[in-house]
Amino acid sequence: MNANHHETSGPTRTQRITLRGPAELADALPFMLGFHPTDSVVMVALHGEHGRFGGRIRLGIPNSPREWASTADHLAECLVEGGARTGARPDGIVVFLCQDPEPGETGRRVMERLRPFAQRLRTACGALDIPVYEALCISDGLYFSYCCPDARCCPPDGTPLALSGTTVMAATAAYAGIQVRGSLRDMEARLKPADGTGAEEQRAALDAAAASIVPRIVEGSEERGREEVREGTLRLAREILRRFAGPEAPKVPDGPREPKTPEIPKASDGPRDPEAPKAPGGPRSSTNRRSPGSTVKPGRCAAGAAAGDAADDALVTADEAAALILGLQDRVTRDRAAEWMEGWEGAAALRLWRVLARRCVTPYQEHAAAPLTLVGWTAWSTGDEPTARVALGLALDADPEYVFARLLHQACNEGLDPESLRSCLRSERDARTVPERAAPASSRRVRVRATRRRTTRQGLVGAGRQTGTGDRRAAAGVRPAGPATSRPGSGVPRPGGHRGTRSGR
Repeated sequence: MNANHHETSGPTRTQRITLRGPAELADALPFMLGFHPTDSVVMVALHGEHGRFGGRIRLGIPNSPREWASTADHLAECLVEGGARTGARPDGIVVFLCQDPEPGETGRRVMERLRPFAQRLRTACGALDIPVYEALCISDGLYFSYCCPDARCCPPDGTPLALSGTTVMAATAAYAGIQVRGSLRDMEARLKPADGTGAEEQRAALDAAAASIVPRIVEGSEERGREEVREGTLRLAREILRRFAGPEAPKVPDGPREPKTPEIPKASDGPRDPEAPKAPGGPRSSTNRRSPGSTVKPGRCAAGAAAGDAADDALVTADEAAALILGLQDRVTRDRAAEWMEGWEGAAALRLWRVLARRCVTPYQEHAAAPLTLVGWTAWSTGDEPTARVALGLALDADPEYVFARLLHQACNEGLDPESLRSCLRSERDARTVPERAAPASSRRVRVRATRRRTTRQGLVGAGRQTGTGDRRAAAGVRPAGPATSRPGSGVPRPGGHRGTRSGR
């Protein structure tokens, strides 16, 4: 399967719009998700007499047809049971299959190739006593209906999608401020390393940083060594945040500083729902959506994002990126970096974490789990839920056992308010900085570590690979590169369910 986890979301209660016919359903899909899905199966729950849109679920289409049956059963069960847990079991479901043609393939050929999967999804929902009122395939700028037998409205060769910005849904979304952030493929590309001339330089920098930093933060190393790396990593990250923010960054104190360690390079100035279509015998659908932004054409959005990302990449050297990537594998460092979540710090941190995710070149792909999770957390904290889901999904692709990403992904998908976690992070930051400023410089670090209390945020932020804890079932270390079946010092492969200490999950 080409995706390991699905995205879900529940109903919202503000903007409402009426949809009529398969064409308007197909046009509404990007506005429901916040992006144009690519290579995805999307299922949307319908509620009530008028088919109000409710929870939705998205998953990458499995590459192998042998996985279609199990995937269909799993998706139907997740959507139906998820609604039942909230007291809103669906009365119907709409299915979308979105996939671009392969070279030499037509949209109709894609539709026919995916027809068995669409049929399996329909029977899986029927087995749970939930009818599928419409199943659409969207490919090559066309939509096809698997349910409507009328060739006058749904011809076998497909119907062109409406031009961007010309439909009632697009006009209403623009008025409401609903933002479509390009395609899923474009959003993922912003968070993945690209092959190029800089990849080898970054790989060499990561090798050098791993050799010097990893031995100092693994379990069993001296506490002072871990503290020096933590403080050096956070100091470097603060300086780069100000580089991103420019004159907008206020000159605020950073707290106490340890002597700088040679392994953490100094930052230097870089180059500058009422009603919708009726399938035969089915009700009409409606959608309710929140409004975080404005509509954007996918091509223009992707081009502007690529230019901005290139400018951000130029502001961080390979050595700086390597030091930050390796330093963030420590859970305490990562959690303190998560405190940059609001205002100018949040905006600058989101750009920095994206840069670091793009610098996790082969064989350091698994190290991207930490910066990708920070991208997801910062995006969610600032109200960008689509970007948060995409980033957290990629973090789980990089490391399926990264607990912090798993918990954030679940919380985001279930529509929880990030303010509770933001409040915990603010409280821990205040509890840490106030005693630090009052304590003498010579004893400040020891006193804070000795009196620090664990707070309720451990349910989310505390979940992770802990470096320096003494209650591990087996010794674990930071992997300097690439996946492996065992951690340094463990002697045996790790049992499932708990990770080592590379990132402090």
